[in-house]
Formats: sequence, C-alpha cells, structure tokens
Amino acid sequence: MNDTSENKLQRMESFKRLINLALTAGCLGLEIAIFAYNWLHHFQFSLVEDLRNVFWFKGHVLEIAIYGVILFSFSNMYGGMRLGYLKNAEIVFSQIFATFMANVLIYAELSVMAFQLFTPEVFILMMIEQFFVVLLYINIANRFYRSIFPPRKLLLVHGDRPIQDICSKFESRKDKYRVTRCIHVEAGVPVICREIMEDCRAGRCNAVVLWDISVGDRNLLLKFCYANSIRVYLMPKITDVILMGAEELHVFDTPIMLTREYSLTMEQRFLKRTIDIVCSLLLLVLASPFMVATAIAIKLYDGGPVLYKQVRCTINQKQFYILKFRSMRTDAEKDGVARLAQKNDSRITPIGKFIRKCRIDELPQLFNILKGDMSFIGPRPERPEIIAQYQEIMPEFCYRMKVKAGLAGFAQVYGKYNTSPYDKLKLDLTYIENYSLWMDLKLMLLTLKILLWPDSTEGVETEQITALREEQKKNRDVQKTLEE
Repeated sequence: MNDTSENKLQRMESFKRLINLALTAGCLGLEIAIFAYNWLHHFQFSLVEDLRNVFWFKGHVLEIAIYGVILFSFSNMYGGMRLGYLKNAEIVFSQIFATFMANVLIYAELSVMAFQLFTPEVFILMMIEQFFVVLLYINIANRFYRSIFPPRKLLLVHGDRPIQDICSKFESRKDKYRVTRCIHVEAGVPVICREIMEDCRAGRCNAVVLWDISVGDRNLLLKFCYANSIRVYLMPKITDVILMGAEELHVFDTPIMLTREYSLTMEQRFLKRTIDIVCSLLLLVLASPFMVATAIAIKLYDGGPVLYKQVRCTINQKQFYILKFRSMRTDAEKDGVARLAQKNDSRITPIGKFIRKCRIDELPQLFNILKGDMSFIGPRPERPEIIAQYQEIMPEFCYRMKVKAGLAGFAQVYGKYNTSPYDKLKLDLTYIENYSLWMDLKLMLLTLKILLWPDSTEGVETEQITALREEQKKNRDVQKTLEE
C-alpha cells in the first residue's frame, strides 16, 4: 500500500474518531446542561443560607464540573460513549444507567452539603428529562454515524476449524462488520498476502480477520498487514492471553517478558479479602428483607427446601458447598447426573424463573464469600463433574482455578451466560493475568449493569459441549497428521 493510500486511511480514521467524540460530547453536554439549569434554578434552595451565599460564580462552575467528571467517568465505564461500536439498544441502556449512577452519587454529595435529603422530587424530574434526551439523542446520533460510516468489509483467513461460529458473531453486528470473503490458510501465505493487497486496493475489504490458524502463518500475515497499514482482527489463543499479563523486564539489552508462577501478590490477596468481608457484611444487612421474602415464597410454592447446596470448586480445585436459593424442582437431578441449566429449562419453577432473572438466587453466596470459599470477583465456580468434562477436551480449563472463585467475574461482564467454555476460559484468564484492585472495583460496578441486561441471563445451549468436543477432536487429528 503506497504512502498516499496510507495517509488517506489515516485521515479517514482520524475523521471517524473526531465524529465519534463530537457526537458523544453532544450527549454529555446536553445532560450536563440539564443539571446546570436545575442547579442554578432549583437545587440551591435546599442548601442552608450560609452555604448558599458562598456559592458565587466559581462555585457554580466547580459543582457543574464535578457533575460532568462523574457523568463522563460512568459513561466511559458502562459503554455509553461507544457510539458506532455497541448496538443501539445497549448504548441507550448503558448511558441511562451511567446517568442514573452519576445522579445517585451527586445526590448523595448534595444531601451532605444540605444537611438533609436533597429535593428528591426535582431531582427525579431532572433524571426523567435526561433519560428522554439520551433516548432521543443516541438514536439520532447512532443513525447519523452509521449513515456516514458503512460497515467495515472483512477478509477472513481461517484454518480447519468450522467458520460458522465466527461468521455468526460478525453477522450479529452487521451494522459494523461484513465478512466479504473467506480464504483457507492452506492457500499459502504468499497467495493470501497478494489477495489481501488486491482486495484492499479494489475496495473489497479494509481489514483482515485471522481465525484459528497456526502461529507461524499468523505471525507472517500479521507482520505483512502491519507493514502495509492494514487493520487486523485477531482472536487470541490461550498462550496469547497469558502473555497479555506478562511483566516487561529490562535486565539486558533486549526486552524480556516474565510470566509469574503465582497470580496475586500477598498485598493483593489481603486487600481483596478485606473488601470481600466488608462488602459481604454490608450487603447481607441490606439484602436481608429480600432474602427473607424469597425464602417464604419458595417454601410456600412446593414446601421443599429453601436453600440448595451443591459441590463446586474454587482455588486449586478445592471443593466447597455453594449456597443458592432453590430455583428448580426438587427432582431436577433425581438420576444423579449433573447438567448445566439450559435455555427454557423445564426444571425451573415459576419462582425460580423470577429469582434467576433478578439474580436473587445468588444472594446466599454472600455467606460463602464471608466464609472465604469465594470472592466477589473471580471465575465462576464449576462442579467437579463439569470440570472433568471440560478438561477432557480442554486441559487448560484448570488454569482458571489459580485464583479464588467469584460471585461475578470478567466472563460474566464481558461475555454471556451461553458464551462457549473456551471463550469463557480466555476471559477468565484475561482477568487473572491483568488483575488489579481497580479492576475488581470496576467489575463490581459493571456487574450492576449486567444484572439488568437480559443477555446475561440466557441459558446454556446443549450443543456447545458437543461442538467443542468435535472441534478438539478435529484439531487433534490435524495435529497428528502434521506430526506424521
């Protein structure tokens, strides 16, 4: 690709980013303007007289700026600023949720300043105005963005693994991506490189997807695309995820990547455990009315036990009994065979459907966290039987048990309930290898959004394990053929 083409692409990407920022700033600006109006005309009357007198011009600017920073932070965290990237409904939901969280925080601040609960009626009215503006603005802005920036055309380079799964993922976001052509890696790297250049020059594609190909071929294609300023979408392997968290050392005159034999330091484990104890005690107090009501409802429905105990595995495959409110019939596993919950599972009771949808069935796990079997954030604990099934076809599955199991985790926030086991493993390893206290706090806040988003509560499709077995078997057969 010549310099003129590279400069043109760079200008186009810069323009695209500029439009994205401008549209996002417009939404935040309108919301901040609504807050500023209410602050100047309504909110100050709740402040005590002496404090109101000192709120001269710079004080007004400071308070409005504080609100703007809080709103920006929550919008960025929850994805409300990702115009053109997320689906329209998810952007609207994310921004409304971010606005709600920002308003709750600023409401608490103003209540402290006023030495009383701060004008709730006017505050609620302000939120309704903001929600209406968000709903209207994002729908218009997102439609405008997609009208001037069509879906990115992709050339998929793949191996022997079936491509239906990856194609369906891109097809689900056809407003942003469109796979225009697929090439098997057996065509040869020189041929593929030539095809990539011809398609890019002809405008048939402007990005490449590398899917399930050998590391050797992948490295050659990645270097070629990088040298020619061609965008690449790459699905990482397990080793790639492990390297993401590697520490860079400069001991010699060449970079060294260090992957440690343990996951969390002593200081990290201490802080994580302290947060678990404090938060679990606080939430047990706050959630106790809901837990009592749920226990009564379950008991009245069929007279069966309220709690359901099940053996799960945590750090180093240590077994413990996880506690949940019973959501299935008492004879759900009368044959003794462990089964994952499926989509539209007939074993789930009407009460169970509701508490699963609201995640109330998970509340007793606060006792597991307090006891130390689990943490708030970490890979979800699995049954020993399910772990054994996964390890038969995916030996790396045990890597996720290098840390304590969690009530919520990276895979729950960024994946779905029916995300494939292999992809969940990669998400959990991303958390383990990039752990920080801030990541835990961020995931806790993101979990609040996930609890209300319907995709996160879907069931597991029964075909996933079978499909994974077939893929692993095919991969082993290919590897055996290469070795022979």
